[in-house]
Amino acid sequence: MLASENRPARSATTVAADDILRRTLRRHAAGVTVITVPGPAGFTATSFTSVSLRPALVSFYLGLGASTAPAVREADRFAVHLLGTQNTDVARQFARSGIDRFQDIAWTEHEDGLPVLDDVSAWLSARVTLRQPVGDHLLVVGEVETGVVHQDATALVHHEGAFAAAHPLLPQPVRRAS
Repeated sequence: MLASENRPARSATTVAADDILRRTLRRHAAGVTVITVPGPAGFTATSFTSVSLRPALVSFYLGLGASTAPAVREADRFAVHLLGTQNTDVARQFARSGIDRFQDIAWTEHEDGLPVLDDVSAWLSARVTLRQPVGDHLLVVGEVETGVVHQDATALVHHEGAFAAAHPLLPQPVRRAS
Protein backbone atom coordinates (compact mmCIF):
# COMPACT_ATOMS: atom_id res chain seq x y z
CA MET A 1 0.00 0.00 0.00
CA LEU A 2 1.35 3.43 -0.87
CA ALA A 3 1.79 5.96 1.92
CA SER A 4 -0.59 8.35 0.19
CA GLU A 5 -3.38 5.75 0.48
CA ASN A 6 -3.19 6.03 4.29
CA ARG A 7 -3.88 9.76 4.29
CA PRO A 8 -7.47 10.97 4.46
CA ALA A 9 -8.70 12.62 1.30
CA ARG A 10 -8.75 16.41 1.48
CA SER A 11 -12.06 18.01 0.74
CA ALA A 12 -12.51 21.15 -1.30
CA THR A 13 -13.98 22.87 1.75
CA THR A 14 -12.47 22.96 5.20
CA VAL A 15 -14.68 21.66 8.01
CA ALA A 16 -14.70 23.76 11.19
CA ALA A 17 -13.34 22.11 14.32
CA ASP A 18 -16.62 22.61 16.22
CA ASP A 19 -18.51 20.85 13.42
CA ILE A 20 -16.03 17.95 13.47
CA LEU A 21 -16.45 17.67 17.25
CA ARG A 22 -20.26 17.84 17.03
CA ARG A 23 -20.40 15.14 14.32
CA THR A 24 -17.91 12.94 16.15
CA LEU A 25 -19.71 13.21 19.50
CA ARG A 26 -22.98 12.10 17.84
CA ARG A 27 -21.24 8.73 17.39
CA HIS A 28 -20.30 8.58 21.10
CA ALA A 29 -22.99 6.96 23.25
CA ALA A 30 -23.25 8.80 26.57
CA GLY A 31 -25.22 8.09 29.73
CA VAL A 32 -28.15 10.44 30.37
CA THR A 33 -28.47 12.24 33.70
CA VAL A 34 -30.44 15.10 35.15
CA ILE A 35 -28.47 17.59 37.25
CA THR A 36 -30.45 19.62 39.80
CA VAL A 37 -29.54 22.52 42.08
CA PRO A 38 -31.50 24.48 44.69
CA GLY A 39 -34.03 26.88 43.25
CA PRO A 40 -35.18 24.43 41.99
CA ALA A 41 -33.33 24.32 38.69
CA GLY A 42 -32.16 21.42 36.59
CA PHE A 43 -31.15 20.19 33.15
CA THR A 44 -30.48 17.03 31.19
CA ALA A 45 -26.77 16.28 30.84
CA THR A 46 -24.58 13.69 29.15
CA SER A 47 -21.33 15.23 30.43
CA PHE A 48 -21.43 13.65 33.92
CA THR A 49 -18.32 11.66 34.84
CA SER A 50 -16.32 10.42 37.79
CA VAL A 51 -13.12 12.31 38.57
CA SER A 52 -11.61 10.52 41.57
CA LEU A 53 -12.46 7.76 44.05
CA ARG A 54 -10.38 9.19 46.93
CA PRO A 55 -11.71 11.73 47.47
CA ALA A 56 -14.99 10.81 45.78
CA LEU A 57 -15.27 13.51 43.09
CA VAL A 58 -17.64 13.83 40.13
CA SER A 59 -18.04 16.47 37.45
CA PHE A 60 -20.26 17.81 34.71
CA TYR A 61 -20.20 20.60 32.14
CA LEU A 62 -22.89 23.16 31.33
CA GLY A 63 -22.99 25.70 28.52
CA LEU A 64 -22.24 29.21 29.79
CA GLY A 65 -25.35 30.53 28.03
CA ALA A 66 -27.72 27.83 29.35
CA SER A 67 -30.83 29.04 31.16
CA THR A 68 -29.76 27.12 34.29
CA ALA A 69 -26.19 28.49 34.30
CA PRO A 70 -26.95 31.32 36.80
CA ALA A 71 -28.48 28.85 39.30
CA VAL A 72 -25.54 26.45 38.86
CA ARG A 73 -23.06 29.31 39.43
CA GLU A 74 -24.81 30.17 42.73
CA ALA A 75 -25.30 26.61 44.03
CA ASP A 76 -23.01 25.13 46.65
CA ARG A 77 -24.43 21.61 46.09
CA PHE A 78 -25.91 19.62 43.24
CA ALA A 79 -27.63 16.29 42.68
CA VAL A 80 -26.99 13.93 39.78
CA HIS A 81 -29.79 11.57 38.77
CA LEU A 82 -28.90 8.52 36.69
CA LEU A 83 -31.74 7.77 34.32
CA GLY A 84 -33.06 4.48 33.01
CA THR A 85 -35.20 3.93 29.94
CA GLN A 86 -38.28 4.38 32.17
CA ASN A 87 -37.17 8.03 32.61
CA THR A 88 -37.10 9.05 28.94
CA ASP A 89 -39.92 11.58 29.45
CA VAL A 90 -38.01 13.12 32.39
CA ALA A 91 -34.89 13.45 30.21
CA ARG A 92 -36.90 15.13 27.46
CA GLN A 93 -38.60 17.53 29.87
CA PHE A 94 -35.35 18.63 31.53
CA ALA A 95 -33.79 19.15 28.08
CA ARG A 96 -36.46 21.68 27.05
CA SER A 97 -36.07 25.43 27.49
CA GLY A 98 -38.69 27.97 28.45
CA ILE A 99 -40.78 25.64 30.63
CA ASP A 100 -41.07 24.71 34.30
CA ARG A 101 -38.96 21.57 34.07
CA PHE A 102 -40.23 20.35 37.46
CA GLN A 103 -43.92 20.52 36.47
CA ASP A 104 -45.58 17.09 36.85
CA ILE A 105 -42.24 15.55 37.92
CA ALA A 106 -42.15 13.73 41.28
CA TRP A 107 -39.35 15.13 43.43
CA THR A 108 -38.44 15.76 47.05
CA GLU A 109 -36.71 18.78 48.51
CA HIS A 110 -33.72 17.60 50.53
CA GLU A 111 -31.50 19.58 52.87
CA ASP A 112 -30.46 23.04 51.70
CA GLY A 113 -33.29 22.99 49.15
CA LEU A 114 -31.60 20.42 46.92
CA PRO A 115 -34.25 18.89 44.62
CA VAL A 116 -33.99 15.10 44.29
CA LEU A 117 -36.05 13.36 41.62
CA ASP A 118 -38.16 10.35 42.58
CA ASP A 119 -38.31 7.15 40.53
CA VAL A 120 -34.81 7.33 39.07
CA SER A 121 -32.35 4.44 38.97
CA ALA A 122 -29.89 6.16 41.29
CA TRP A 123 -28.89 9.60 42.52
CA LEU A 124 -26.07 11.23 44.41
CA SER A 125 -25.49 14.64 45.91
CA ALA A 126 -22.22 16.52 45.93
CA ARG A 127 -20.76 19.68 47.43
CA VAL A 128 -19.20 21.97 44.80
CA THR A 129 -15.40 22.09 45.10
CA LEU A 130 -14.52 23.73 41.77
CA ARG A 131 -16.23 25.88 39.16
CA GLN A 132 -14.09 26.71 36.15
CA PRO A 133 -14.99 28.23 32.78
CA VAL A 134 -13.57 26.03 30.02
CA GLY A 135 -14.18 27.31 26.49
CA ASP A 136 -17.88 28.01 26.14
CA HIS A 137 -18.79 25.74 29.08
CA LEU A 138 -18.61 25.75 32.86
CA LEU A 139 -16.86 22.78 34.49
CA VAL A 140 -18.35 21.91 37.89
CA VAL A 141 -16.62 19.42 40.21
CA GLY A 142 -18.15 18.21 43.44
CA GLU A 143 -17.31 15.91 46.33
CA VAL A 144 -19.92 13.20 46.80
CA GLU A 145 -21.85 13.48 50.07
CA THR A 146 -24.68 10.97 49.81
CA GLY A 147 -26.66 8.93 47.34
CA VAL A 148 -29.05 6.07 46.78
CA VAL A 149 -29.25 3.27 44.23
CA HIS A 150 -32.96 2.51 43.87
CA GLN A 151 -33.29 -0.10 41.19
CA ASP A 152 -31.71 -2.05 38.43
CA ALA A 153 -32.76 -0.52 35.17
CA THR A 154 -31.69 -0.44 31.57
CA ALA A 155 -29.49 2.63 31.29
CA LEU A 156 -30.72 5.51 29.15
CA VAL A 157 -28.06 6.70 26.71
CA HIS A 158 -27.89 9.39 24.06
CA HIS A 159 -26.53 8.36 20.67
CA GLU A 160 -26.90 9.79 17.15
CA GLY A 161 -29.10 12.61 18.44
CA ALA A 162 -31.67 10.30 20.09
CA PHE A 163 -32.29 8.48 23.34
CA ALA A 164 -31.48 4.77 23.29
CA ALA A 165 -31.19 1.81 25.63
CA ALA A 166 -27.90 0.31 26.78
CA HIS A 167 -28.12 -3.48 27.00
CA PRO A 168 -25.37 -5.85 28.17
CA LEU A 169 -23.77 -7.83 25.38
CA LEU A 170 -23.52 -11.59 25.64
CA PRO A 171 -19.98 -12.88 26.08
CA GLN A 172 -18.41 -13.76 22.76
CA PRO A 173 -16.12 -16.78 22.40
CA VAL A 174 -12.46 -15.95 21.90
CA ARG A 175 -11.39 -16.75 18.35
CA ARG A 176 -7.86 -17.84 17.88
CA ALA A 177 -5.93 -17.33 14.67
CA SER A 178 -5.07 -20.61 13.02
